[in-house]
Amino acid sequence: MLNRRILRVKAFQNLYAYEQCKASNLNLAKDQIKEAFQPDLNSMEVQDKPLLKKEAALAIDLFSKNLRNEIFESGEFDNAKIEVEAKKALNAFKQANRKDFDFLANNMVTSAERLPQLYLFSIQILLGFSEHVEAESKRKMKMSKDSLVLNKSELNLSRNKILLKIKESEIYQSALIRHSAYIDDLELEIKEWFRDYVKPLESYQEYIKKVSPDLEDDYAIVDDILKQVIFKVDAILNFFAEKDLNWTENKAVIRSLASKVLKNVKENFDSEDEPLPEIALNWEDDKEFFQNIFNLTIQNDDQNKDLIAKRTQNWDIERIAQTDKIILSMAITEMQNFPSIPVKVSINEYIDISKTYSTPKSKQFVNGLLDVLSKELTESGHIRKSGRGLLDNK
Repeated sequence: MLNRRILRVKAFQNLYAYEQCKASNLNLAKDQIKEAFQPDLNSMEVQDKPLLKKEAALAIDLFSKNLRNEIFESGEFDNAKIEVEAKKALNAFKQANRKDFDFLANNMVTSAERLPQLYLFSIQILLGFSEHVEAESKRKMKMSKDSLVLNKSELNLSRNKILLKIKESEIYQSALIRHSAYIDDLELEIKEWFRDYVKPLESYQEYIKKVSPDLEDDYAIVDDILKQVIFKVDAILNFFAEKDLNWTENKAVIRSLASKVLKNVKENFDSEDEPLPEIALNWEDDKEFFQNIFNLTIQNDDQNKDLIAKRTQNWDIERIAQTDKIILSMAITEMQNFPSIPVKVSINEYIDISKTYSTPKSKQFVNGLLDVLSKELTESGHIRKSGRGLLDNK
């Protein structure tokens, strides 16, 4: 379930967050320099404000020139403070970046490992609605002397073939245990959510009018509840947000995973195989890929930007969308550092990411540039593929 495509998206999201952190750290470092050259209000001496402003500008310029240097390159200034403050700001900038990098690198793995639990919660809520319908029917029958008062079609959700298949799945039950995805403490909320949001759904009202809903009917209603209620109603979304600090970024991925489970059950309903694919079957290998694509993209970012700049001479590199620059840098990194992944797979994956996470014109831009760069890097020997080159996105 946690395939490489999802991990690429998660790595992209964290690389974007890292770029945002760096931009913020850059501004803070420049502000630190400006603050160092503010007039001393406690001094009795006359403050030369224009000179201080000029020296601050010189220090910021020196700071900026050394951003990509391993060794600090000094300048010749009348005031030694200019170099001192530039160095201090640069050290503060790099230290803040390291701190942000460490946090994001650790957090993204923790966040990815939480994805199965979150999508299992969404399926569990669906099952909770189904079980609530059954419990309510038993309660009504117990209270009524005439059992015929209950319309049997009202029980459709409790007999939903898609949900029953999932509930009976050994892999699903095993996954619940492994990822601690039980929602026993949501019994009251399930009742309220069903009453306030599921029952009023037009599609649900049509569903409970069907005497014998078929598999397609059963799939349609659970898919609709998933999209129109579980991933749309604020009260339910708040439940997920409390479980996951990265919910805003993860929501689309979780919704996609849950939808795929329902679709997979429908399409393989008559199969003897388990209806649910194994979750994170090769997580250790996938985690290594996940961490490497994040770390190596950051390590090679300067070289990648230089490559991009050379092939976009009619464009100012700073004018290219930040998301496009990250996507291109990730793709270049992957093509050069993961020999078992075919170039075409890498290009297609990052084109897909650009469709969802970048500008309307990004698809063509990313596709054209990666096509050119992949050929040049292959001819120069920077891209070397080996092994079986198996597709890794299933």
